[in-house]
Amino acid sequence: MTWAIGDIQGCFDNFMELLKKIEFNPSKDELWLVGDLVNRGKGSLEVLKYVYEHKNSIKVVLGNHDISLIAAYYGIKKSNPTIEPILQYKDAKKLINWLRTLPFLHIDYTLGYAMAHAGVAPNMELGAAKFYNDILQSHLRGEDAKEWLKAVMSKDSDYFNPKGGIIEQERYLLGVFTRMRYCYKNGHLDFKQKGSPDNLKRDDLYPWFDCPQKIEKELKIVFGHWSTLGFLDREDILALDSGCLWGRELTAYNLENKNRVSVKCEGIPIK
Repeated sequence: MTWAIGDIQGCFDNFMELLKKIEFNPSKDELWLVGDLVNRGKGSLEVLKYVYEHKNSIKVVLGNHDISLIAAYYGIKKSNPTIEPILQYKDAKKLINWLRTLPFLHIDYTLGYAMAHAGVAPNMELGAAKFYNDILQSHLRGEDAKEWLKAVMSKDSDYFNPKGGIIEQERYLLGVFTRMRYCYKNGHLDFKQKGSPDNLKRDDLYPWFDCPQKIEKELKIVFGHWSTLGFLDREDILALDSGCLWGRELTAYNLENKNRVSVKCEGIPIK
């Protein structure tokens, strides 16, 4: 069986409960994790250790919180109490270096799905997305990873400017894969709005998957990142962030038989 699971964000106990409920067996099953393994939940280190231990049975794409963890390891961003145990862990370097090898996009033509933490740019073909993923991966894996992260995380780029510099373009690509939610009619991204499309009182913004500039993808896109959107299963997309961290649910979806399984989560207090 192949199961895809939404944002865990350090909610280790709920993750274990869900794996037990779906009877996950790493010797014969496969997990797809949409990213944001860590941050805010109290078991971020435990989540990383489990996924690393079973990495041969788990496909992971990087989310914005995973990138922030790598940046904190390099001293680019501040730490916080939920990721500090990772940074102080005796094998922190091993875990961080493993995270650095992970992709931003995973594609499986046999199953008919592609996975990215926030999604795939509406005006980007899947082949182009794979090409750009490989570029970002080469930087994150390379010796210049710290300097590259510092440059691309210094500010936002909301559209791909063919005449812009390489760093500006890569800022946009990183934002697409890890932070995208809404876009304008012309395809430019808006990184400020985080609420549900049902409650958005604006007519100039569209969920990225409903953007007028959208190019139809040949595969269904699996993503997380958008807890206020929640679970959404359509012909073209599968949204899996059902708000575990915020006291709602952690969701698993069987990519073969379309079965959905969830567990209730305690979450953390909303400030």
